[in-house]
Amino acid sequence: MRTSFLSRIGLPAILALLLGLLLTATPANAATPLLSVSSDKATATPGSAVTLTLTLTNPHDTPVQFVYESIQPTYGTTLNTGLKYGFSSCGGNVSSCDTGATNGLVHHSVPVAAGATTTVTLTYTIATDSACGNGARIDFYTYLYYEYAAGTATDSGIFDVPGNEVTCS
Repeated sequence: MRTSFLSRIGLPAILALLLGLLLTATPANAATPLLSVSSDKATATPGSAVTLTLTLTNPHDTPVQFVYESIQPTYGTTLNTGLKYGFSSCGGNVSSCDTGATNGLVHHSVPVAAGATTTVTLTYTIATDSACGNGARIDFYTYLYYEYAAGTATDSGIFDVPGNEVTCS
């Protein structure tokens, strides 16, 4: 019994089509990051203020009921003992905020509905006698912890925070 040309290429063509469809599929929430972080400036001078904006997006189908987020200097920032700065304020959707000397802690206002976002800001001021120039850079990371699904599920992560170069003029 002879097989026709169409029956010989039919099965491989169907398999190739299915494989192509699987490889192009993306998860539903892949386009929305859990946390987006930005800084209002890439460079700053001694005496100036820098504002960080942290936006949390709830990717779950239930409200987020608790959010804890801390901002800490990176190891490289702590090694440069000439850098002087301090967190001075926070704002946005916060229920509480603690601005320590070189770090910050915020509790986002809750609940955060499924698919909704909440944004907080933290501002720090670079001291007028801070180190500046070659290699003077302030960078941070944030630790985020939140609870959802009526408190039965949690998630957490560490995210980079854009810092800035401290220039002398």
